[in-house]
Amino acid sequence: MIKLLGKIPKNICIAVSGGADSMAALNFLSKNRTVRVLHFNHKTTYADEAESFVTKYCEEHHHKYTIGYLREEIPNGASKEDFWRKNRYNFFNKESDGLPVITCHHLNDAVETWIFTSLHGRSRLIPYSRDIFIRPFLLTKKEDMLKWCYNKGVPFLEDPSNSNTDYMRNYIRHILMPNALNVNPGLHKVVSKKIKNSFNEEHEKCM
Repeated sequence: MIKLLGKIPKNICIAVSGGADSMAALNFLSKNRTVRVLHFNHKTTYADEAESFVTKYCEEHHHKYTIGYLREEIPNGASKEDFWRKNRYNFFNKESDGLPVITCHHLNDAVETWIFTSLHGRSRLIPYSRDIFIRPFLLTKKEDMLKWCYNKGVPFLEDPSNSNTDYMRNYIRHILMPNALNVNPGLHKVVSKKIKNSFNEEHEKCM
């Protein structure tokens, strides 16, 4: 079941990669909202395929969309993941036209981030919102995003780099997470509770 955290405006942009998470979010949110898709081409070997897929889907479903492209070379010694993230978010900021941008981070992402930051001595949750960005799916498990796609017939792509454990996020996902869940099978519930408490505290401050 897809669970939403907070209220989502009627007019939004959605960051769509073509993967199951963002395609489920696009299908879910476009039912009763005006959406514009933002897709960023990272210029990897898979990127053009993803761009073509997202473009075709948007045109078939009459979604407005904007495509961004990586224009810079990755500096020597720089983290690919950090460099891509910086350029991707710069594109989202530039092309949002002041609308909120929905990113499709889910509960599994939140758990992985919490573990990663905890191992570096300062545990951190993925924030529900920051600047123009809203992350309403932080209480939804990855498996529920996949179920939505399968049950609703929503197509998606699988980025082949997702299995490459040279990337830290994949190393945590494929190597650390199974072992962490052996230690605490209820880890998703632990982090879900932390997310809810953080969300409630932030909104109480705004009242």
